[in-house]
Amino acid sequence: MATRYKGKAAEVRALNAFINLMRATDSVRARLEPHLTRHGVTPTQFGVLEALYHLGPMNQRDLGRKLLSSKGNITTVVDNLEKRRFVKRTSIARDRRQSIVRLTSTGRRMIASMFPKQVRAITEDFSILTTREQEALTQLCKKLGRREKKPR
Repeated sequence: MATRYKGKAAEVRALNAFINLMRATDSVRARLEPHLTRHGVTPTQFGVLEALYHLGPMNQRDLGRKLLSSKGNITTVVDNLEKRRFVKRTSIARDRRQSIVRLTSTGRRMIASMFPKQVRAITEDFSILTTREQEALTQLCKKLGRREKKPR
């Protein structure tokens, strides 16, 4: 669905691109989330488990930056994963305000079994695009995501 806004051509084009990007994101998420839900994890919880699985232990601030989550949100996500014994926090001796988050053996087994299934689901979902289209989408998303905010 295109915008009904009747502004300048550049505005209409940007709005249409934005609307299509958001709708595509919502659509892909809706198709992929059921697999996570069956395992009882949210997309952000999956992101934390996946980051720790592939990158190793890290502090919550770095996890938040990686997942583009606020400090409060990442704390809640880690709290909930800790309650389920998927992760464990360890205080840093030199700075007790910080803690390192690590996968537990239970968490490692969980993400090790879930990750390949999620990769297959993502691969299947994106198979509608050619290799070249997937690569172009990757580059366009990187370009858009790395854009510096212009000072006003």
